[in-house]
Amino acid sequence: MCWSRSLLASWLVLLIQLLCLEAVPISMDKTKVKEPEPKVDEIPASVDTGLHYDRYLREVIDFLEKDQHFREKLHNTDMEDIKQGKLAKELDFVSHHVRTKLDELKRQEVNRLRTLIKAKQDLEGGNDIAVDHQALLKQFEYLNHMNPHTFEVDDLDRLIKSATNDLENYDKERHEEFKRYEMMKEHDRREHLKTLDDDDRKREEEHYEEMRKKHADHPKVNHPGSQNQLKEVWEEADGLDPEDFDPKTFFNLHDSNGDGFFDEQELEALFTKELEKIYDPTNEEDDMVEMEEERLRMREHVMNEVDSNKDRLVSLDEFLVATKKKEFLEPDSWETLEQNQAYTDEEMREFEEHLTQQEQDLNQKAFDLQKQREELERQQDQLNAQKMELQQAVEHMERLKTQRVEPPPEVHVEGNALPDLHGIGNQLAPGHHDLPQEPQAHKDIPQGHYQGQEHDLPQQGLSHQDLPPGHQEVP
Repeated sequence: MCWSRSLLASWLVLLIQLLCLEAVPISMDKTKVKEPEPKVDEIPASVDTGLHYDRYLREVIDFLEKDQHFREKLHNTDMEDIKQGKLAKELDFVSHHVRTKLDELKRQEVNRLRTLIKAKQDLEGGNDIAVDHQALLKQFEYLNHMNPHTFEVDDLDRLIKSATNDLENYDKERHEEFKRYEMMKEHDRREHLKTLDDDDRKREEEHYEEMRKKHADHPKVNHPGSQNQLKEVWEEADGLDPEDFDPKTFFNLHDSNGDGFFDEQELEALFTKELEKIYDPTNEEDDMVEMEEERLRMREHVMNEVDSNKDRLVSLDEFLVATKKKEFLEPDSWETLEQNQAYTDEEMREFEEHLTQQEQDLNQKAFDLQKQREELERQQDQLNAQKMELQQAVEHMERLKTQRVEPPPEVHVEGNALPDLHGIGNQLAPGHHDLPQEPQAHKDIPQGHYQGQEHDLPQQGLSHQDLPPGHQEVP
C-alpha cells in the first residue's frame, strides 16, 4: 500500500500509517551503501492502534482506498478540511461496490456492539431485564446508531472525528496510566515496609537503594534523533561504516513500508539500541513497563522536533531539514526516567489519600453488607419460627379432630317398646333442658316417634335428666 505525499498529509493517511509496521533491518552485512530499489506495492502488516474500534476503522479505510474517486479527492484535501467533514461528503460519489461493502461493515460493527452490550449485561446478572440497545449504543460516537443498516456520510464524519480525537489523547492517557503505575508501586513498597521489624526494614531499604544505583549505572544514552544516536543504529543495526553515514540513505533503510514517511512505530523502532543500554528483562532492577514509557518519551521528543506540520508523520524532507539543525549535530544530554520522576510529592500524597478514602469506602460498604446480611438472617429466623408455630398449630388442630367424640346414632322404636337408655346416665346432652314432671298416659305418645315430641313417661321412671339427645324442655 503506497500513498502519495498529499494523501499521507491528510488525517486519513495518518491512520493508515499507524497500521503499517515492519521490523527494522538488523545486522545487515553490507560493505557498500546502495540506494534501495523501488518496492512493489504490498499489503503491510497491521498494527493495532489501541482503539476499541480498531478493526472497524482499518476495514473502512482499506475499502475507501480502493475507490479511485475518493483517492483523487484526498490529493486535494488538507487535514483541516478533513476534520471539518469536507472529505466525508465525497462518500456520495464512491462506487456502488464500495458503498455496499461499507454497509455490510457497519452492520457487522453494530451487531458486535450489541453482542458486547448483551454479554456485559449477562455478567452483571441482568438476564431478565430487557436491553435498550439504542440507548446504550449512544456511547459509541464513531457511528450513527440510529441507522444501523447503511454507511452514510455522517458515519464517515463521525469516524474521522472520533479517531482523530482518540489518537490525539492516546499518548496523554498512556502517560497518566504510567504515572498511576509508578505511584502504586511506591505505595506498595511503603506498605510492605510497615509490616517489617526494624532490622528487616533497614535491610529492605538498603536493597532498594542498591537496585536504584545499579539501574542508573549504564552506558551514556544518546539524545533521541541526534546524529550520534542515528549513527549508532547505522553501525550496530545496519552494519555500516559510521564514516559513510548518509541521512537520506538512513531514512530509506528504516522506512519499513517504503511509503516515504516515518510513522510513530518506525520511529520507536530506532530507539531500541538506546533502550537496551538501560533495560534488561533479566535484571531485577529493570522494569519493562518503564522501558516502554521511555520509548514513548523518545518518540514524542523527536516528533516535536522534526514533525513541522504536526501530522504525526516525518517526511523525508522534514527529516533532512532536521539533520542540518544544531540540535541534531550538537544535542544536549538526554535525561532518562530515573532522572525525571513521573510524579511529584504532592501527586503522591493525593494518590495515597485517594487510596485511603477508597479503602474506607470499601470497608464501610463491607460493614453495611454485613449488617444487611445479619438483618436478613434475623428475619429468616423469625420466618422459620413463625413457620414452625403455624405447623404446630395445624398439627394440634388435626389431633383435636381425631379426638372429637362422635354423636350416638338415631334410635327408632317400634310399637310401645322403649329405647335402651342404659349408660346414658343422669346427664343431659348439650342443649337439653329440664322438662316439667307432668304425668301423661303412655297411650298419648305416637307409636315409634319420640324425637321432637313432648313425652311423659312416669311409669318408666324417666326423669328429665334421662331424656335422649335432641329433646328439649317444653314450657
